Amino acid sequence: MSDRDPAIAADWARSRQDMAHATLRRMVDLVAAKQTDRAEGPLPLHKGVYVDEARFAAERAHLFLGQPMVAGLSGDIANAGDVLVFDAAGPSILVQRGKDGVARAFLNMCTHRGAKLIEENEPWSGHRARVVCPFHAWTFDSSGTLIGQPSKQSFAGCDIGARNLVELPCAEHLGLIFVRPGGGAPIDAAAHLGSFADVLAALELHRAQPVKKGVLTAESNWKFALDTYSEGYHFAALHASTIGQTHYNDTAAIARFGRHHRINFPDKSVGALVGGDEVDWPATDYGGVHYLFPNTVIFFGAVTPGVFFTQVFRLFPDGVGKTRCQFAVYAPFGIESDAHQAMCEMAYDATAEVVQTEDYRVASAGYANLCAAPDDFHVVLGANEAAVQFVQINIAEAIGMPLK
Repeated sequence: MSDRDPAIAADWARSRQDMAHATLRRMVDLVAAKQTDRAEGPLPLHKGVYVDEARFAAERAHLFLGQPMVAGLSGDIANAGDVLVFDAAGPSILVQRGKDGVARAFLNMCTHRGAKLIEENEPWSGHRARVVCPFHAWTFDSSGTLIGQPSKQSFAGCDIGARNLVELPCAEHLGLIFVRPGGGAPIDAAAHLGSFADVLAALELHRAQPVKKGVLTAESNWKFALDTYSEGYHFAALHASTIGQTHYNDTAAIARFGRHHRINFPDKSVGALVGGDEVDWPATDYGGVHYLFPNTVIFFGAVTPGVFFTQVFRLFPDGVGKTRCQFAVYAPFGIESDAHQAMCEMAYDATAEVVQTEDYRVASAGYANLCAAPDDFHVVLGANEAAVQFVQINIAEAIGMPLK
């Protein structure tokens, strides 16, 4: 069985329906109790967690170079010869599907004199049966093998095999393409996902078809921007005209899977189910905010009942105080019609507007305040911001620098 086309469950729709019902039961309980899933108590964080250069250097080394990073989904390079540029984690990397169907990652660097092979920046993707260096026309096939070398005789005595592209660890699993930008050991994607794989498998990410991509930016530490994805405490205030009208404020059902998690924010229709018989509940579409450690958020949900879309946010640091978010929207099971594509594009545009002008606006202004705050200043994460606490605790553990 190929990782690109998993067949773990016989009926994916039924799997999603079962998960949706179990999650709905939890949300009804929370709404009835006027509660949210909580941590044990509040967690103060010294401002250095977000502004310290040494901590940022450790994050870059241990997380963005050392951890498996999501470079894209299988559908981004659906066919042999398809290639994408992945440069947000640091080095410029090419991820290409070979003739054998395998996705491989290479430094976007000619092995002649280091020229950049594809001079585009992420989120570029395209088709290159052969990659030709723009400097001296050295040519590489989709497996990274050097197959063309003008004036080859001038390099007599040089081992041609050693001039193949520099390959990096890459793994494709459940529709996700992982790359370890700093090199090292092969990626065990199943071990990285752990029990979260059972949830992600039901999203059928291997079928997702890209619709629209772009870059969102914040003048903020990447973790400060990431925090906004893990709590609904801000809905009523910050998103008063959008999700603040449709969803309960400060109510979240959190399911943890090692360092990953899923959050569900109940919409106000859930209140009508409180006190009713569960057998009378309507069928519910599955949806949720899925966090993949350390920097990726996948939202899967329905635009209208039965019409789904997948949104992928990958947050990367551009220095200690700048964030670049690679944002993409996919049609989860393929583009079904022009109207469906338009809905997915609309989902991109509407979400990008809210995230950029609301979430990242306050993250940028808040980060500037943190930089200017007294040296002993602490932010505080409430017990109701449990998932934000989990993220920060896990990041600190992974880089070997305790929270302070």
